[in-house]
Amino acid sequence: MNDRHLSTQFDAELSGISTRVLEMGGMVESQVARAVHALVTFNSEIASDVLATEERVNQTEVEIDLDLSTIIARRQPTARDLRLLIAISKTIANLERVGDEAARIARTVQRLVNSGVSTRLRLPVNDLAYEAELAVSQLRKALDAFARLDVERAIEVLKKDDLIDQEFEGLLRKLITFMMEDARTISSSIDLIFVAKAIERVGDHAKNLAEQIIYIVKGTDVRHNPVGMVENLVR
Repeated sequence: MNDRHLSTQFDAELSGISTRVLEMGGMVESQVARAVHALVTFNSEIASDVLATEERVNQTEVEIDLDLSTIIARRQPTARDLRLLIAISKTIANLERVGDEAARIARTVQRLVNSGVSTRLRLPVNDLAYEAELAVSQLRKALDAFARLDVERAIEVLKKDDLIDQEFEGLLRKLITFMMEDARTISSSIDLIFVAKAIERVGDHAKNLAEQIIYIVKGTDVRHNPVGMVENLVR
């Protein structure tokens, strides 16, 4: 078997794994969106469906990781290809954690529904939906950047990360005020604070995905750097 044929097989394997990563990404993106929809509508059935998806997400991560290990053992990839495989492994780990955050939101929905607090929490829940819209948009952009290996798109994700952080801080202040105005909502409002944090973490994972894309394309580790520095590093 000649080197060209081996290279073609390797490229096909990489393409197959990249496709599965995007499928996993679509799965967790939908999982977050449905978890938030369950929260806004206080729908316990949708929340249960989100929790059921978690097992599929976890299994997909395990399967892709196994395939990555097999490729590394069989193909002994060169530096650039090895960089891609390592970055993919980190990417699916972040996607799995996004699924964990969606499941956390779903469990909170079930707890809130069972405690019968929906009418008192309508306003802050709608505010949480806006934060989630920002986070899901960031995740979608990061996945699109991964599909295209688009550094500029990845940098856009990094630039907008602060928007979610600001929204989280605003929600935190609003929920504290909400609790001060009605002590009966303290327990459920604390639940919503954890939901807001889970959504903020989805945005953080989208940022991590964007950083891995830059690493794949440029070979530069840009973690823990401000956006302006990242732009200078990749130009």
